[in-house]
Amino acid sequence: MKSVYDWLSLLIFAALVTRFLQQSTKPAGEHDSLRHYLVASAGCAGANWLGNNGWHLAAFAAIAGTIAYAVVFLGPRNRPPS
Repeated sequence: MKSVYDWLSLLIFAALVTRFLQQSTKPAGEHDSLRHYLVASAGCAGANWLGNNGWHLAAFAAIAGTIAYAVVFLGPRNRPPS
């Protein structure tokens, strides 16, 4: 845990795990697809690898892409109107 990429990837991954655990308590049929979590987790790993190997711009782009992917495919749905 030496670089900002390690911490950002860990933070995003922890959020994904928390979201997965929240979804696992819902009734059958209301779960998110596991492949969406796998893609987002691979994005965390790829961003961390890129950042630790000196590809800073690509790492930040991968982090932004991973966050955007998670919001679109794993974000809150069916929220009651406020």
